[in-house]
Amino acid sequence: MGVVICLAIALSAALGVYLRKRQTDNVAANREAVPADFARDVPLDEHRRAADYTIARTRFAMGETLYDAAVSILWLAVWMAPLYALVSQFLAPGLTRSVVFVLAVAAFGHLLELPFSLANAFWLEERFGFNRLTLKTFILDEAKAALLGAAIGTPLLYGMFWLLGALPDTWWLVAYVAFMSLTVAMTVIYPTFIAPLFNKFTPMEEGTLKARMEALLAKCGFESNGLYVMDASKRSAHGNAYFTGFGKAKRIVFFDTLLEKHSVDEIESILAHELGHFKFGHVRGMILQAAIIAFIGFAALYWAFGNQTFAGWFGLPNDPGVVLIALLLAKEPLSHLLRPLLAWRSRKNEFEADDFARQIVGKEPMISALTRLTRDNLSTLTPDPLYATFYFSHPPVPVRVAQLRSAG
Repeated sequence: MGVVICLAIALSAALGVYLRKRQTDNVAANREAVPADFARDVPLDEHRRAADYTIARTRFAMGETLYDAAVSILWLAVWMAPLYALVSQFLAPGLTRSVVFVLAVAAFGHLLELPFSLANAFWLEERFGFNRLTLKTFILDEAKAALLGAAIGTPLLYGMFWLLGALPDTWWLVAYVAFMSLTVAMTVIYPTFIAPLFNKFTPMEEGTLKARMEALLAKCGFESNGLYVMDASKRSAHGNAYFTGFGKAKRIVFFDTLLEKHSVDEIESILAHELGHFKFGHVRGMILQAAIIAFIGFAALYWAFGNQTFAGWFGLPNDPGVVLIALLLAKEPLSHLLRPLLAWRSRKNEFEADDFARQIVGKEPMISALTRLTRDNLSTLTPDPLYATFYFSHPPVPVRVAQLRSAG
């Protein structure tokens, strides 16, 4: 059975490469012609540059996909057993051995990903003028993320493995409730305490822009603890905006790179789009979706921890830490096949938010904002449809613009 799972991981990677090859071929085939709906607003040289960026990023992702699959198979078939034996030399059987093993795999896994992280920032993004990261900032970000991961993950692992022994039949339900409680709490904890460790969030300055944004918030009945500008330019030239949190902790965040390049009307339409997500309860829907997926995940953990043969499929000891890592690696092919369904739901939400923005501020500002975002982020206007079905959480911009123009 272990061989079958490793083969499934390889086939999943092959599917990913195939889909990315379709994407590069389609973008390259349309490199010399701007789609008719954008011919007036997107110069041919920018369209070509966007195609080159998309092709470069997609080819980079091909290599990363094959690398990740090889690493997953090597963990299952080769590396985990000797690493566990090494940890066992220093720690007796028990909670600490299991936790340390999981943390060791996470640490080594992160080190194995570093070459791609460095190449993405300092080669690919640098090549197309997006990178603003310095090596110092990159190292500090990595250190902060590692410390946060250890600070949050270690007690959670101890808690789950302790429950496994204390409540052998119901531990997974208790762990699931605790996990979802933390997930909901993080919608408040992250923007308030964690995000400021990486970026500076400044209240939007008084002026015409803030007055327009506050008037829009009032019109939509949206209460928040303020409008904030994030120093995204510290790391990247890409622009974006989002809202996060619940209740009084809700906040609207604009990237400074977005404010630099967009008109007030365009920014207002982007905010209206984000408010559409609030209006239609998309955040609650995404949490519900996460709750369903997490429930299935914890049920699978319950089965794997109770199954004396699962770890043996890979010739591994039946330690909770080993079983946890093996299951996380083995689930990837199934997760890949579920991508189209999850992406479809996300795209449906985006269409609803677009239509809400159209009703509030009109279609032209939204179309202008989408076109500007496409140009500024070098997003392709000619994605492969099948690739987009798997990997696009947002509908392709030409589809969104066509939908807006066909509306009343």
